[in-house]
Amino acid sequence: MQVTRRGLMQGAAAVGAAAILPRRAVQAAEPKSSVIGTLSAYMSEAQRRTLPDEVVEKTKHHILDTFAAMVSGSELAPGRVALQFARAHAGEQVATVAACNVLCGPLEAAMANGMLAHSDETDDSHAPSHSHPGCAVVPAALAASEQFGIDGTRFLRAVALGYDIGPRVTMTLGGLPFQMETHHSTHSIAEGFGAAAAAGSAAGLNAQQMRWILDYSAQQAAGIAAWQRDTDHIEKSLVFAGMPARNGVSSALLIQLGGTGVQDIFTGADNFLLAFAPKADPAQLLDKLGERYEVTRTNIKKWTVGSPIQAPLDALENLRKRRPFEADQVQKVTVRVATSEAKTVNNREMPDICMQHMIAVMLLDKTASFAAAHDKPRMKDAGLLRVRAKVELIPDEELERQYPKRETIVEVTLNDGTRLTERVDAVRGTAENPMTREEVVAKSRDLMTPVLGADKSAKLIARVLDLENVKNVRDLRPLLQRA
Repeated sequence: MQVTRRGLMQGAAAVGAAAILPRRAVQAAEPKSSVIGTLSAYMSEAQRRTLPDEVVEKTKHHILDTFAAMVSGSELAPGRVALQFARAHAGEQVATVAACNVLCGPLEAAMANGMLAHSDETDDSHAPSHSHPGCAVVPAALAASEQFGIDGTRFLRAVALGYDIGPRVTMTLGGLPFQMETHHSTHSIAEGFGAAAAAGSAAGLNAQQMRWILDYSAQQAAGIAAWQRDTDHIEKSLVFAGMPARNGVSSALLIQLGGTGVQDIFTGADNFLLAFAPKADPAQLLDKLGERYEVTRTNIKKWTVGSPIQAPLDALENLRKRRPFEADQVQKVTVRVATSEAKTVNNREMPDICMQHMIAVMLLDKTASFAAAHDKPRMKDAGLLRVRAKVELIPDEELERQYPKRETIVEVTLNDGTRLTERVDAVRGTAENPMTREEVVAKSRDLMTPVLGADKSAKLIARVLDLENVKNVRDLRPLLQRA
């Protein structure tokens, strides 16, 4: 048989057609679920949607709280690495990097600010989804907002949308049980979807483009629970915040420039839920969407320590208010928390996520300041170690059944035999026991003033609380940075 050039071309054309037709057929047959339609429409309309007053106020609290985490994080090891990264890649001067004088492209700024925001345990947390939305959502929204020069109202709405979308994804997957069973990191997944939604809103994406941003978020969903073995917190800051913030912004920028993707990543062949949680119901993505704003269910930490330590510190403060005592009067302190929580904070190497250490600090200092929570050399102090030896942490199955509520039972036994017991059912700063605007401002001022100075910190706080009158988010830059 003679093989001619024309025959080869005809054969190649036939093969090409065979390859193209099945792909088109798959696209044509792709299911159009009402979930993706409703979700993408909601996301696209967020930039124009007026939010309830209480949601606006709460969103401002979380933006301010995250800015404070970014600024204070610059003094810690993960933050120092993030700032070195920003300086090394300070090419395109578009977006702000907090607590320095560097401008970067939006991808680099989102990643650096994300790592700054989760340099420690100062940032917010959303218990039902087992995530920390603010540390990725706010940096992604900030970078995209500067890229597109939007005003404070749209920035605020973009942030609120990020909180609505990201947590709903991991709640649909199953929250903490999903992470424990699969070893995936709920934090990076929730934060990735949330950051992309916020950045997409700031970019002004339409409903069709929001379908694709959900698709891109699914493709970039990553992170495994091995971050719990990171003793320096640097990898954790990348997994929780830097990576998802950067990914979210990259998705928004690609799609804004014409990127396309799969029409419905939550149903059909090889969809996101099949890959991560085959029994999950995609309808949960719409649960009370537009009625229950997840930012209102997100916790702001009163104490700058790991979430499981919050309630025990509240308990000790409450006990001391009722019956003052000194550390040397204490014979023993028993702290009961949920079993899964105890694992996270049991004799950890880092002071701010070590239960026994922070209880000892609270007994000695009668408070738990940011400085004390990050004073690693103090973990070897002989006097503190003597007090720490009095602290017993007990994993409690009854409290585990109450999770995701972070409850605790703390019993203090004094040298004279007196027993003082306190149960905390609602940690200060949670949705059930929220902090006031004044408390959030006080926390933010304490975190930012050592870095930015009192005057600049006060001005930044005032501008965030008045975002509706910020004409361009870039106007926040001189207040977020330092020389």
